Amino acid sequence: MTEFSISRLPRIEFGSGALAKLPAIARRYGAHALLVTGAGSLKSSPFWPGVTAGLRAQGMSWLHLAIPGEPSPQMVDEAVRALRTEPVDVVIGIGGGSALDAAKAIAGLLKPGNSVMDHLEGVGPEMPYRGPATPFIAVPTTAGTGSEATQNAVLSMQGMDGFKKSFRDEKLVAEYALVDPDLLATCPPAVIAANGMDALTQLLESYVSSRAAPLTDSLAWGGMKAARDGLLALYASAGNAGAREQMAYAALVSGITLAQVGLGSVHGLAAPLGAFFPIPHGVACGTLVATATRINIENLRTREPTHPALEKYALVGRLLSKQGHLDQTAAHTALIDTLEAWTRELKLPRLSHYGVMPADIPRIVANSRGSSMKTNPVLLEDSEIAAILIARI
Repeated sequence: MTEFSISRLPRIEFGSGALAKLPAIARRYGAHALLVTGAGSLKSSPFWPGVTAGLRAQGMSWLHLAIPGEPSPQMVDEAVRALRTEPVDVVIGIGGGSALDAAKAIAGLLKPGNSVMDHLEGVGPEMPYRGPATPFIAVPTTAGTGSEATQNAVLSMQGMDGFKKSFRDEKLVAEYALVDPDLLATCPPAVIAANGMDALTQLLESYVSSRAAPLTDSLAWGGMKAARDGLLALYASAGNAGAREQMAYAALVSGITLAQVGLGSVHGLAAPLGAFFPIPHGVACGTLVATATRINIENLRTREPTHPALEKYALVGRLLSKQGHLDQTAAHTALIDTLEAWTRELKLPRLSHYGVMPADIPRIVANSRGSSMKTNPVLLEDSEIAAILIARI
């Protein structure tokens, strides 16, 4: 059996109604909380009154910070400067991946007080993070990024010189992840589609990662089965309780697996795409995954025909298509066909919708070789990475 190591995970509370546990758990850390949410959807949801009433019943006070869009280093630094003198015993992130990443970064820096730019991978001095971090509780309201289970906060700066990089350290891992599928009931279909395909991509990429391990393989397999059974059903109706549970689980375990063994070419490309263009992360992943999978398989067949990832791709093809009798070649075709069909059914737009043009490809490719690309099962040439983009423009 392959040697592996597992890094720290949060204490996980999963299930319908898990949100009700938040006030009592938060009170264990003190009487003063910082609530970090998205731009406004949570405050207008039926869940907000229960959260605030529960905190009040525990004798807690709180400050509220709303995060509009994907967090930037400047946004994190400004929040830390403004809040550092406030009594914050616990940071509670409630929202999608952007809110959770912002909350995670702010919790990490409230006590040290320095700029997040000191620690971002691939940007600036990359100083080691010493902490201490303020205790952090993660409550996801979407099923996609798995940020509730990871040690990295992804921050973006958009524009011609933009970047999308991680502030990453085990000290940033949430103390608790409260995963309540009921919170998905208010997600609009477009958010379900993008986030669901992000989760599926994370599961598939970690399953075939060059660092894949037996434990993460078993988690990824179960997560992909849950996504197979839940994603299209949830997209059709957010009121489907069973589909909500399936996708909340798929997203959670996708965060666990990516944190342990890494990702692949789709996420390697999603980083510069999100930095240079106003394309949501989940959309970038969902629109690329079918083509990237096809190109990975083609190059593995040509260069490394005995590579174990080829049989893994076949296993996933049989799983997602529900055709267990297929030989390897047919299973590869079924996998690509299924991913392409889901991309169409979920109405994921092409890259050109966000302004990506053929002239942009060299710049995107040049900035795609971050940590995610390093665990792709096959080393892709620049021309092969470019081909993924060309097919989706």
